[in-house]
Amino acid sequence: MGKLVTTSTPLLFQSKLLCFSLTYLFLSLFLAFFTSLSSTTKCRFRSSPSDPLQFPLFNYPQSYAQHKHPIPTIQSSCNSPVFFSDYGFVLDEIRRITEGSSWDDLKDLRYIQENGNGGSFGMNYSVEKRMSYFDYRDGGIEIPCGFFKKFPIGDSDRIAMESCTGLVVVSAIFGDHDKIRQPKGLGFRTLDHACFYMFVDEITLKQFRYHNLLSRKTKEMRIGVWRIVKVLSEELYENPAMNGVIPKYLVHRMFPNSKYSIWVDAKIQLVVDPLLLLYSLVIKEDADMAVSKHPFYVHTMEEAMATARWKKWWDVDSLRVQMETYCENGLQPWSSNKHPYPSDVPDSAIILRKHGVASNLFSCLLFNELEAFNPRDQLPFAFVRDQMNPKIKINMFDVEVFEHVASEYRHNIKQGGSDQTQPARTKWASPDLLANGVSHTKCERYLAEMWGESEE
Repeated sequence: MGKLVTTSTPLLFQSKLLCFSLTYLFLSLFLAFFTSLSSTTKCRFRSSPSDPLQFPLFNYPQSYAQHKHPIPTIQSSCNSPVFFSDYGFVLDEIRRITEGSSWDDLKDLRYIQENGNGGSFGMNYSVEKRMSYFDYRDGGIEIPCGFFKKFPIGDSDRIAMESCTGLVVVSAIFGDHDKIRQPKGLGFRTLDHACFYMFVDEITLKQFRYHNLLSRKTKEMRIGVWRIVKVLSEELYENPAMNGVIPKYLVHRMFPNSKYSIWVDAKIQLVVDPLLLLYSLVIKEDADMAVSKHPFYVHTMEEAMATARWKKWWDVDSLRVQMETYCENGLQPWSSNKHPYPSDVPDSAIILRKHGVASNLFSCLLFNELEAFNPRDQLPFAFVRDQMNPKIKINMFDVEVFEHVASEYRHNIKQGGSDQTQPARTKWASPDLLANGVSHTKCERYLAEMWGESEE
C-alpha cells in the first residue's frame, strides 16, 4: 500500500504540472497575440493616472431612457491607428495656439450681409450664381453664407457665443429627433478651454422640461456640459434637418471668435476628450478639416442611390436633378487620381475644423448646395471639395477610428412614421428617366467610369 502511494504521488504531481504548463502556455500565447494586436490597433484613448478625468456632470432620470444601448460597431481594429498625445501636452499646445495674438485667416473671408428683404435664410441662389463663388483665389468678392434672415436666438445666448474664443463643440436636436447625451472621457481642464452648445427647438425643449432635465434655479439653460440654446425654428426652414444644417455648417459664423470647432451629431456620444481629437486629427495633421470616410460608399452616386433606396430623402426626382447638375459641372467618380482623399463620401456625424479661409469657404459653399437641394450633406461634399479654390486640406480618417472615439445611437422613433414635415409618400423619379439604360441622364459618363465601363 505504501509502495502504491509513493508511485502515485509523482504521477499526480506530473499531471498537475502538465496542466499548469498547458495553462501557462495558453495564457502566454493569448497575451502575446493580444499584445501584438493592440500594438497595431490602438484606436481608443486610454487616460494615464496623471490625467484625471472629469466626473460625470449630469445624471439622467430613468424616464428619459438615455440608457439605451449604442449601435454595435462594424470594425474591431484599426489599419491606420491614431495615437493620442499626452493630455497635459495637448492642453499646453492648444492653449498656446488659441491664445496667440495672430489668427489672420479669420479676417480674410468676407460675407454678403443680410438685406432685410425676407426670402430664405440662405437666399437659395441659382446654379450659375452659386458656381460663380467657387473660385476665391483673388479674395476680393463677398461670399453668400446664410444669415439673410436673423438667426432667431436670444441676445444672452448670442453674447455668450461671441465670447467663445477657443474650441467650440456644437450639436443640435430639432423635432425631438434624438436624446441629449454627455461626452465621456473629458480631461479635468477641458471645460476651461472648450465650450459646448446644443441648439434645440421648442418641441425638443418641451421634452427636456417634461423630464425635468433643466434646472429652474438659473436663467441659463444647461444640461451637463451643454449650454442649451432655444431656436425659433418656425422662422427658418420647415424641415428640422435643414435647421440642423445651420449650426453644422455655419458654426464659424455663429461663433465668430472661435479658432476651432467640432460638430457632433446628436446621435453621437464622444468617448474621447475633444481636445485630444482636435490635436491628433487636425492640428498635428496640419489639416483644415477632419471627417471620417463612409464605412461602405466611395462614390457620390452610390450615396445618392442609397438615399433614394432607403428613402432618406422623399423627392427622388430632385435627387436626380441634383446629381445631373453636379455631373454637368464637373463631378467625377472617385479614383486614385483624387489621392490623398480615399473616398468621395464622408460620414459627417463628426466634423472637426480649423476656422480659416479654406474651411470657412468650404462650409459656406456646401451650405448653399444644401439649401438649393436638400439637407443630405454627403451628396455635395466631393463636388464642393474638388471644385473650390483655394483647395481645402481634409483629413479623411478611417471609419475604425471613428468607431473607437464615439458611440452611435439610434434616432428617436416617432409615432406615426418619419419626419412629418415631409410628404407621407415618396415622390419617385419620372418613369422615362432610366429608359434605355442611362442614355437619358447627364451622368452617363460618370456612371460608366464608376462601373468600369468607360472606353477611355
